[in-house]
Parts: sequence; C-alpha cells; structure tokens
Amino acid sequence: MEDKLDDRKQRVLKAIIQDYVASAEPVGSRTLARKYDLGVSPATIRNEMADLEMLGYLEQIHTSSGRIPSSKGYRFYVDGLIPPEPVSDDEKQRINDWYRRRVRRIEEVFQETARIISQVTHNVSLVLAPQLTQAKFHCLQFLPLDDRRVITVLMTDAGFIENKILHMPDGATFEDFQRMAQVINKNLVGCTLAEVQHHSLAEIKDEIADEPLYEAALEIIHRALDASKEERLYLGGTTQMLAQPEFHDVEKVKAALLVLEEEELMKDLLHAHRGDGLEVTIGQENTDSHFKDSSLITATYHLNGELLGTIAVLGPTRMEYAKAMSLLEYMNTNLTNIIKRFDW
Repeated sequence: MEDKLDDRKQRVLKAIIQDYVASAEPVGSRTLARKYDLGVSPATIRNEMADLEMLGYLEQIHTSSGRIPSSKGYRFYVDGLIPPEPVSDDEKQRINDWYRRRVRRIEEVFQETARIISQVTHNVSLVLAPQLTQAKFHCLQFLPLDDRRVITVLMTDAGFIENKILHMPDGATFEDFQRMAQVINKNLVGCTLAEVQHHSLAEIKDEIADEPLYEAALEIIHRALDASKEERLYLGGTTQMLAQPEFHDVEKVKAALLVLEEEELMKDLLHAHRGDGLEVTIGQENTDSHFKDSSLITATYHLNGELLGTIAVLGPTRMEYAKAMSLLEYMNTNLTNIIKRFDW
C-alpha cells in the first residue's frame, strides 16, 4: 500500500529531487532552507527528511552527507509532483528545421531522431525502427534515367523506400516498365512485405507476359524484402552519457558501453516496454540487473493505427524527467508526421 505523504513532505521531496537533479550532490536541510521557500526551519526540514528516508523515499549514502532520492522517491515525483515542462515553440521550430535540413531518406529520419533526443536530454537515445515485413506494399514506380536505365522505387505505407538503378532488357522501353508497374501495383497493393514473399506471382507474370521484365521486377522486390527482415536500432548520445557525473568512474563507463553494444539486449529492453502512451521505468523497477541504476522513458509510435517502433531515453535515475517526457511525447507525434512525408 502506497504511503500517504502530507503536503509538506511532498514539497520537501520535490525540492530535494529538483536540487539533486541539477547538482548531482546529496542535498542537506540547510541547502533546502536557503534555496527553497518551504516556510519552515532547517530543523523541521531535517525531521521531514528523516521521515522520508524511513518511508523509503530518500537514501543517505554517508552518515554525514545529505540525502538523495530513491527509486521510490523518483516514482512518487514522476507520478504526481513533476512540474510540466512543455517543448517550447522555439525548440519545436529548431527540431523541425533540423529534420528539413538533414533528412532525405526514411532511414535518416530514425538516425536524426536519435541524435535530437540525445542532444536535448543529454542522455542515451534509442530508436527502434519498423520491422518492415509488417509494412504494407504501397507502390512500385520507375523513373527514367537515360535511354537504357531506369530508377526503380519501391514504397510502403510505413514510408520505407528502396531504390535501385536497373538496366532495361534489350528491346524494352520505359513505357514497358510503366505498364509493369501498373500490373504489380494492382496485384500487390495492401499486402504486407511478408505476404508479398509468399504471394503467388503467377498472375503478375502472366499479365506482364515478358520474362526479362518480370525478372527485373522481382529483383527490386526481393531486394526490399532482404532489407526488411530485421528491426534496426539507432543509438545516440553515448558521449552525452559519459559527461554525466554518474559516469566519471572509468569502470562504470566500461560497463555501460559494453551493455550498449549488446544490440539484441537493447532491442529486448525496448520490446519489453512496448505499449500505448509514455512509460517511465525507474531504477530498481527494471527487471534486468544491467539497468538497476538507470531510468528508461519509452514511447511507441504508430502510423495508420499500426505500431511501428519505439523511441526511448536511457540515463541515470538522476535525469530531468519533465524535459525528457515532454520531448518524447512531442517527438512521438512528430516522428509519425515526418514518416508520412515519405508515404508518396
């Protein structure tokens, strides 16, 4: 059963967390009395801190030191005390300008999303991109390059684009390729890439009625299927992480970097937190022992009602939760809109 904290204890806990997040130093009663208008004496604050420690919301690392928040303290803060810190209009404009300047292909959306999140939060960012076998075939287009070559472009509803330059078979014209695209789009639109892999292509072959053209179409489809088999993990901010006081210990740095290199471990971590909305997992709440001193904030993004992937911030429990949570909420919506730009 959750402990009931009166208003004064809540104000003391909130002030301790905000001060510790900003300073990375244990917080004492005199500091609180001097910096925060709590309306009570240092002695009263000491008593409240002792009660909060007894209830498990604070920890005291050394007998003579101040207190730091526990996982339980952070949880109470995140669930009820955290002040709103919305993404400002200036920050939104900078983020949108960043995408506009840097993103030309769908893969770059995920790379830049990871980069933006890490730079704003000063923590590790993780972006899990779609498993494209679940994306649906949207269309195949051909663009003329010269007399003998065309650019093939395969697109899905998730915004994935696969392109390649193909040589036209002897005797074929660009109009033949356009006709082939019409046949393929009519037969495959709405199929997932996994279904395309098992789809009977006999009808398409009969309609195209040209073996070299049919083989050219299969080449680009199979290339897209090969690229779609694995979810991709984009990581950002390892240098940001190393700047945190928690990682001034060389051994801690080594341990953190070794964990981040375990791609399947990081994917499993994000899969375990897939759901609707924003989710915050703090310190000891993490089931994996690697992350007992870390907090993870995740958000899953969707397109047309379908879950596409996950974005996340991973850092020490002493993180700016309000900033990270509001950023992920904004990026979650923004990412969906950015992806839609590629759904031509």
